[in-house]
Amino acid sequence: MKLTAELSVYPLREDFKAAVLAFIEELLKEQSVVAVTNSMSTQISGEDTAVFGAIQQALRASYAQFGRQVLVAKFIPEHFVDIGPEG
Repeated sequence: MKLTAELSVYPLREDFKAAVLAFIEELLKEQSVVAVTNSMSTQISGEDTAVFGAIQQALRASYAQFGRQVLVAKFIPEHFVDIGPEG
């Protein structure tokens, strides 16, 4: 099933920018998902197993490197973010 997740991560530390950017970079390592990032959130789309796998991997890596943080997620099943000149 196609799925889109809207994610906002809130590191519980002073230097939050490095943690947020590292989280996004880790999400983008999953080649079978596409992502749109803005100043408020990151949306990733793809097959549900790929989306959940990318989130799990990014969270584990981020927790290991930066410690505690809050992740707010919204999931839209059967939805895919269109990315490109027309999207």
